Amino acid sequence: MAYDTPKVPNDLSAFWMPFTANRQFKKNPRMFVSADGMYYKTADGRDVLDGTAGLWCVNAGHNRPLITEAIQKQAAELDYAPAFQMGHPKAFELATAIRDMAPDPFEHVFFTNSGSESVETALKIALAYHRVRGEGTRTRLIGRERGYHGVNFGGISVGGIVNNRKFFGSLLTGVDHLPHTHLPDQNSFVRGQPEHGAYLAEDLERIVALHGGDNIAAVIVEPMAGSTGVLMPPKGYLEKLREICTKHGILLIFDEVITGFGRLGSSFAAEHFGVMPDLITTAKGLTNGVIPMGAVLATSKIHDAFMSGPEEAIELFHGYTYSGNPIASAAGLATLRTYREDGLFENAAGLANYWEDALHSLKGLPHVIDIRNMGLIGAIELEGIEGAPTKRAFNAFLQAYDKGLLIRTTGDIIALSPPLMINKAQIDELFGILADVLKNLD
Repeated sequence: MAYDTPKVPNDLSAFWMPFTANRQFKKNPRMFVSADGMYYKTADGRDVLDGTAGLWCVNAGHNRPLITEAIQKQAAELDYAPAFQMGHPKAFELATAIRDMAPDPFEHVFFTNSGSESVETALKIALAYHRVRGEGTRTRLIGRERGYHGVNFGGISVGGIVNNRKFFGSLLTGVDHLPHTHLPDQNSFVRGQPEHGAYLAEDLERIVALHGGDNIAAVIVEPMAGSTGVLMPPKGYLEKLREICTKHGILLIFDEVITGFGRLGSSFAAEHFGVMPDLITTAKGLTNGVIPMGAVLATSKIHDAFMSGPEEAIELFHGYTYSGNPIASAAGLATLRTYREDGLFENAAGLANYWEDALHSLKGLPHVIDIRNMGLIGAIELEGIEGAPTKRAFNAFLQAYDKGLLIRTTGDIIALSPPLMINKAQIDELFGILADVLKNLD
């Protein structure tokens, strides 16, 4: 691929960057100007291996021709169509394609524009579901400590990452949190699911006893918690959550914005773990990160509860201007086709053991206190610097970038989630660079 390298903009002040140390960045900006396959190209002409699939989203790799062509064609054919009381073919085609790749209970798809919107939508559907069934007392929502469910008010209310919550007031009322599942004293350097911690799901029974099961609408968890630092569900934990939710008539929502679309080697984590929730939230890999889009997957039990009353009446008073946007729908169809034709989910599953061995080869390097993995996801937890939390991992991020590798950090944890098209040589390259960084990290 030929690259044209534009200059760094002269004025960086107008853009208030999200989740960024703005002052640090603008003193020494890190600019990507193009991308192809597994690599970004920087403004100064260097190749940088994408170890994070952008932000957990570029699952098919960069500059995929089917996706590019689909967007170009759709923009020239039908750029926008309203989704309220009107339709266009590709939204229905994409919903069908998602349904066909999802586990059996999921028959219906509600389109959003992001993971945050998918979470808000799923929470609203859960509340409305109970109301239309005559159980309007079910208004309480249960999240989990260290959970990440986007940045809208519903998402940060059920979420459990302190810095995402503490600046924004009291948030939603009627929300409780389960304990997180991170047990480093018992589960350090585990490959895959840890043995200890299934009992943590039983705390839901305590919350039920406190509020009454008939007052709780839904529990939302990430089946594998990503943004908090890659926390795997202990063996039996998700099964126990499902059992308790079913017992008390509580809906179970899986936030699969990260784990959906092949990250664990299966279409969805629900399929990977063999535990079926009532709703699944998605985004990111749905369109390979190229066009903003998300979706909520619902079972027929949920969907059909709304399909009563006069046929001309709106069943759910919720939606977005860009729900099922034509260009996003075209991108989604091309993305799913790319996954299928290139066998990318199978590639991820086939490389999982090689990835695991390469990741755990970092054990014993300076400051490494834990390593976790599943599918094509990995985390290296670093010993923090006293009085300077997050600094050591951020220094690793900067050094990795300088050496040609993009990683992601959260707290003092390095998170890895490469595009699913990665091969063994690129895995070796990734961990070779990272080992060199860790060996020389203060």
